[in-house]
Amino acid sequence: MSAMETTNRVQVAAHHWRPRFTANGIDVNDFDDTVLRTTDWKDWGPNWRAVGDMHETLGREAEARGRTLSAAQAYQRASWSYHLGKFLWFEDVAVHGELRDRSVWVYRQALPRLDPPGERLEIPFEGHVIPANLRRPQGQGRPPLVLLVPGLDSSKEELFAIENEFLHRGMATLTMDGPGQSENSVHFAIRPDWETVITPVIDHLARQDLKIDLGRVGLMGISMGAIYGPRAAAHEKRVRAVVGLAGPYNLGECWEALNPLTRGGYIFYTKSANEAEARRKADTLNLEGVLHRMMQPLLVIHGARDRLFPPAQAERIAREAPHATLVMYPDGNHVCNNIPYKYRPLMADWLHEQLTKLS
Repeated sequence: MSAMETTNRVQVAAHHWRPRFTANGIDVNDFDDTVLRTTDWKDWGPNWRAVGDMHETLGREAEARGRTLSAAQAYQRASWSYHLGKFLWFEDVAVHGELRDRSVWVYRQALPRLDPPGERLEIPFEGHVIPANLRRPQGQGRPPLVLLVPGLDSSKEELFAIENEFLHRGMATLTMDGPGQSENSVHFAIRPDWETVITPVIDHLARQDLKIDLGRVGLMGISMGAIYGPRAAAHEKRVRAVVGLAGPYNLGECWEALNPLTRGGYIFYTKSANEAEARRKADTLNLEGVLHRMMQPLLVIHGARDRLFPPAQAERIAREAPHATLVMYPDGNHVCNNIPYKYRPLMADWLHEQLTKLS
């Protein structure tokens, strides 16, 4: 790879994902400073590891002084920095794995100190587990539950700000790493048939006394998670309402327009030998022949300026799902991360209304 290509990859990462990560907790100064001093793509992961180390040290210092809130906030920033370092960076597989594991580990230090606190669940799954973070609003008895499903390169630790939108409205959240996602990229490849994931998750929750109402379960899927969610709901009727945020109808149709970092992510997370194999697998990640079976209400949210998945993909989802509502933001980018103050309250209010009418 030439110097020009590695510099371009840094700029692709900065240009595409600055709104996403600053909206999800990365300090904008950390982002801009780290991009400025990263001239070679091979240094992206190590440079973000250094930022994470700095915040983790701040967390340890605060914890030693009994400052639990400051510790939790620092541990979260550390986790997000480690995650940003590895999310689509595969130059050194060992460092990628280290950043993944450190992101998970340090966030676990924050979980019990969050407001409201969280707890880690490990749900048995095909000889391994689905790791998930459960948070419940305070003083709500048995609240409805929202399952949060990340996309290609996101992780359960990244979704804290989105969790809070639901928690503030009296809903519990369960944010998970499914097959091919973060922790579970070690054991599994990405798969389209998420009914094989969500049903075992709900079955496990039903066997526990977690003080949540499994008669009122919603699901919110982000990007590729917006394929997984409707596919699961078409089979799993205990999911009563779904939000699909910025997902494709058919990934294969979008392949040629994907940037090189995202393509690299699909190669890695599908455990493909090369781009040609990943491209073939992309055709299986679609909603064809699925949506007509989904009888639950579906809110489709998309940005008209999405450069990964064209708006026509969302429009087709909304046409084929029997009970779909489409909200297209003219100014929205991918996942509408440049306008989180618009889409996040909308989806949280909508899911709250759908689930509370079931009580």
